[in-house]
Amino acid sequence: MEINKLNVVITGGASGLGFACASLLAKHHASIAIIDTDADKINQAKQSLNCLGFVADICDSDAIQKTVNLIEKKLGQISVCINCAGVESGKRIVGKQGPQLLEEFSQVININLCGTFNVMRIVADKMIRNHPSDKTHERGVIINTASIAAFEGQIGQSAYAASKAGVCGLTLPAAREFSQFGIRVMTIAPGLMDTPMMRGLSDKVQDSLKETLLFPKCFGRPKEFAKLVLEIITNPMLNGGIVRLDGGLRLQ
Repeated sequence: MEINKLNVVITGGASGLGFACASLLAKHHASIAIIDTDADKINQAKQSLNCLGFVADICDSDAIQKTVNLIEKKLGQISVCINCAGVESGKRIVGKQGPQLLEEFSQVININLCGTFNVMRIVADKMIRNHPSDKTHERGVIINTASIAAFEGQIGQSAYAASKAGVCGLTLPAAREFSQFGIRVMTIAPGLMDTPMMRGLSDKVQDSLKETLLFPKCFGRPKEFAKLVLEIITNPMLNGGIVRLDGGLRLQ
């Protein structure tokens, strides 16, 4: 697919991995619409990228339907959806205060897994009606964000790992279902990324984490995530798979 002719929806697009994707794709002259819950960051992104921005909760079915309808009305057919919105969580199943609250576990699953599914189903319904591209006959590309925690979750990551494993599990069934319409579905599973949360850790902890990497001995950068997104969009043979972006990291 040719980037400069695409309309792209990015959840969590006002910061982090989502903003890096928005920035790179905007440089390639794609039309960008970001969906986020942080109004201030959305306004900043709109000013810096000249993109559309909408405040909406990915778990709110009505809000996402209305937002996607509005994006389609303003931009035209939606060809790419990048799901970066999500939350991280760290809590033992049974801690000093007893078992983890079911509501806490459910909230992470609801945002990371159900929220991703909610956006995917609504956008896919739009993509099915798109005009196929002239060269590849594609109608759309959906890229979801998981984590290597889906495969090597650590103590305290039960909810987070389960939610990201669910995102991975969505990939192939969705790709199979949408193949008849020319819609591809891929998932990226990042490893240790240079995010505000990571930078909040002590230098000692960061150095110990870097030692677990094979090469390069540094955290992944959001722009490297965005480069992979660009490759997925432009390479029609990437479909139904999960790509680890982790520098060869395999957690104990």
